[in-house]
Amino acid sequence: MGPLVPDLIGNELNLIVAFFIGIAFGFVLEQAGFSTSKKLVGLFYGYDFTVLRVFFTAGVTAMIGVIALAHFGLLDINLIYINPTFLWSAIVGGLIMGLGFVLGGFCPGTSICAAAIGKIDAMVFIAGSLIGVLIFAEGYPMFEGLYKSANWGSPTIFNTLGMSQSLFAFLLIFVAVAAFWITTAIENKVNGISNKGIKISRMYIGLTGIAFLIGLSAFVLPNRKEFMMNELSEPRFLASHQTELMTSDELAFRIMDKDQKLQIIDLRSQKEFDSLSLPGSSRFAIENLFDKDANNLLSLKDKINVFISNGGQTAKKGAALAKELGYSDVYVLEGGLDQFKKEILDFKLPEGSVIGKYSDTYRFRDEASKTLPELIKENKLKSQSGPKKTVKRVLGGC
Repeated sequence: MGPLVPDLIGNELNLIVAFFIGIAFGFVLEQAGFSTSKKLVGLFYGYDFTVLRVFFTAGVTAMIGVIALAHFGLLDINLIYINPTFLWSAIVGGLIMGLGFVLGGFCPGTSICAAAIGKIDAMVFIAGSLIGVLIFAEGYPMFEGLYKSANWGSPTIFNTLGMSQSLFAFLLIFVAVAAFWITTAIENKVNGISNKGIKISRMYIGLTGIAFLIGLSAFVLPNRKEFMMNELSEPRFLASHQTELMTSDELAFRIMDKDQKLQIIDLRSQKEFDSLSLPGSSRFAIENLFDKDANNLLSLKDKINVFISNGGQTAKKGAALAKELGYSDVYVLEGGLDQFKKEILDFKLPEGSVIGKYSDTYRFRDEASKTLPELIKENKLKSQSGPKKTVKRVLGGC
């Protein structure tokens, strides 16, 4: 839910929705048999691998769901919080967790599920978990060195292995299917089942086929951001997304007139933007046009979105990308900010008399060259005194 909040679900409803999702999650756990310690520890003894299948299925479903939502622009992966990896604390914690699992018959989540239906052993397990939490909290100064050792940051497996996200998704589904087959064979052997092989094989062959089709969908749904950023480098992409141009005079007039419809999307670097930013402008890198802040701005109705950059080429790419993403009323500053400076900000009246059709233009540019610098100065002071908005990752996890 994290990255979908608060854009699709308001903060007021967030906890209510989470409450009902929690109830549904607990119901699914109980129906899967996760409130029974005998079924849970069957993983360690080889007679019941339900836990492995459920978690593999959940992982694969979540993985394909994230890929699909990101591809269609419904989820911002940049806002998904990835727990940092502290290697040694993960190893030690995993050993303690595994030992507690096999001895107590529950993990923290399943113990709550079992306690909810009145299992006394689960209640004892929860009490033991609370004691463990208390010991860790009170003894944290002693454990801090181990807890924070070998900080690997937040790596992703496919980047670490140097492969694409789609290939990793397909391979993980392959591993899941193989695990299903192998664990079924182990279960049958441990439980002495030998006469159900044909039925299970037919069922598993069908499920295997479906799983591989789902795995192939990862290649059909590549990372939308990476795919479209690669498309931007192709000349045909810009050729197929011609955008309207706005002259320096029109932009200057709209700024001076304080046109409420005008939205300036500045694609220059942060340093350049801090040095000179036009009133009403917002700075984005091209890759940030996929983010929610850009979406919230560009989705506003009855707005004119003018993309600017120094020479104009970057602005053309940004505007083409914006049109591809479905935004309307997209313009590019003709000649870029370099031409805007030459024609407006640094304008000097030609020597001699101003006559003919250029007289009105020259008079306007002369006025704009005096008025706009003051507006730019006021805008800079206002932006420096106002609060800066920061994008926060959504925290969460099991």
